[in-house]
Amino acid sequence: MAKVEYENDGRIARIRLNRPEVLNAIDDEVPQLLADCVAHANADNDVHVIVLSGSGRAFCAGYDLKAYAETSGQNSVTQDMPWDPMKDYAFMKRNTDLFMSLWRSYKPVICKVHGYAVAGGSDIALCCDLVVMADDASIGYMPTRVWGCPTTAMWVYRLGAEGAKRMLLTGDKIDGREAERIGLVHKAVPAAQLDDYTEDLAQRISTVPVNQLMMQKLVINQAIDAMGLANTQMMATVFDGISRHSPEGMNFKHRAEDIGWKQAVREPDLGTYDWTHNRPINPKR
Repeated sequence: MAKVEYENDGRIARIRLNRPEVLNAIDDEVPQLLADCVAHANADNDVHVIVLSGSGRAFCAGYDLKAYAETSGQNSVTQDMPWDPMKDYAFMKRNTDLFMSLWRSYKPVICKVHGYAVAGGSDIALCCDLVVMADDASIGYMPTRVWGCPTTAMWVYRLGAEGAKRMLLTGDKIDGREAERIGLVHKAVPAAQLDDYTEDLAQRISTVPVNQLMMQKLVINQAIDAMGLANTQMMATVFDGISRHSPEGMNFKHRAEDIGWKQAVREPDLGTYDWTHNRPINPKR
């Protein structure tokens, strides 16, 4: 079974994250497979628009923390200390660049979100041109509370400084209705209407000539690039590695090894653990 599936449907290319047993969590292979599918669509002269979605119960629940956080010892995102920040940067920048294939795609990309687009999954979604969410779906970057920095940095370009700070200083998740209200995504619709709305949007875009779509996307993206997107992503990717190898980040990793990543993730979300001193706390005090 392919971890990322590709289908050509006339003028619409369909890419589907396909690890439903782990809510389409990102492993070492998924970023490259995703970028390969984007390249395939861009090489097909018949394709006008790409629709990206996820199989099963969610779009994408982020990086596979069972592999990266719960498993003891070093791996692609956690090194033994002292760690080499440039080795970490090279790995994470590779993933950032592969996610950004969606942004760089000459063919516009619609992301269809159901269930969750959280942590690294939100990175993928926000690299797309238009995001359509089910109104009960969730989006957010919870790792900012202890174990990550969104390497694509797309939050600030979609929300502005204050909106991005609200999301990244809290690590909150918000539903599709809130995401549409604050301008993070294009549209939120009832879950039962998600497929039909996305299909209608893709069909509408598919009637525009490919060269016209390419020109409009290039000029809009250039405006964002001119704001310093590449420099911001470089800093964000370095900080992502630092956050995972800081004392608090290493405490989280060891905690996930001891009690499992699901429980370890709940603790920063609830504010019930002091990661600096590595002990439970009462968040009301």
